Amino acid sequence: MLVAKVPRINCAEHGVRQIQVPWGEAGSGFTALFECLVIDWLKEATTTAVARRIGLTWDEVDGLMKRAVKRGLARRKPRELYAIGVDETSFQKRHEYVTVVTDLMGSKVLYVADHRRKGSLDGFYEEQTPKRLDALDIVAMDMSKSYIASTRANVPNADAKICFYRFHVAKIIGDAMDKVRREEHRELLAVGDQSLTRTKHLLLRRGDTLCSTEEGVVDILRRMGLKTARAWALKEAAAKLWSYLKRGWAERAWKKWISWAMRSRIGPMKAAARTIREHLWGIVNAVRLGVSNATSESINAKIQRVKKMACGFRNRDRFSNAILFHLGGLDLYPATATHTDS
Repeated sequence: MLVAKVPRINCAEHGVRQIQVPWGEAGSGFTALFECLVIDWLKEATTTAVARRIGLTWDEVDGLMKRAVKRGLARRKPRELYAIGVDETSFQKRHEYVTVVTDLMGSKVLYVADHRRKGSLDGFYEEQTPKRLDALDIVAMDMSKSYIASTRANVPNADAKICFYRFHVAKIIGDAMDKVRREEHRELLAVGDQSLTRTKHLLLRRGDTLCSTEEGVVDILRRMGLKTARAWALKEAAAKLWSYLKRGWAERAWKKWISWAMRSRIGPMKAAARTIREHLWGIVNAVRLGVSNATSESINAKIQRVKKMACGFRNRDRFSNAILFHLGGLDLYPATATHTDS
């Protein structure tokens, strides 16, 4: 503990002012090296655990985290962005979300905002210069109308840059297939047929991951002429449409798949095909540019781990702060401290 008489004056115009001490930042109340220690501990444990072990209150430790993130954001230097991912992640139950923007090249969270509305993403674009927005080549996202509208309003030539994640396209098709399975399963159970019992997870998996026994089950369903088997075939065909290198070939292949799905006379698959047809331009962009959702899903998984470690968050600001603290790639330490990981 350092004890010192810090020189200060009482200015008639500006009030009380004191000099900046070399061992800490203004308004902190802690030495810079102590802040470094708390920051290191927060990277490994929850706010509650750090407060308990280090002898501070929860609010004091939370204040240190907030100050670290604010410091890191102020130091972040603008740089060219070529590929960003826009995703939503759950904050609480009851459909509570935050919008997260990720640098797909650097695997870092750039921005966090409340909700998943147009204004949520507008805030990120408004922070960028026209030059940086023009330099963007890829804006990867799900098929959210709000995110599409925001990107079109702020990014030049947006329709050539918006790419829809393969994961979200596959989920639309997979959910449609599972709806077919559930409906047909109920019909079969009504007549005592349990052919589709315990097949949900089997059918949702990719065909190339099935063992010989599982392939035999799918083959039996196909030979029975079930709608579920036809829907599964459509799902598997769509999974093979992401390897094209030329836009024209990719577009023709997807249109052929859409036509097949529309002729299938399977309601949920036709609905999925209509959704894909409406968003085909962004899907083809993703195929042509080779966009992967691996980085975005990795970031989202890490966010969920942060949330799980903290046993959830009741406050959106604290949730956003924790995301940026752990995943923002920020320089968090006080400038007055000489800090090393050792």
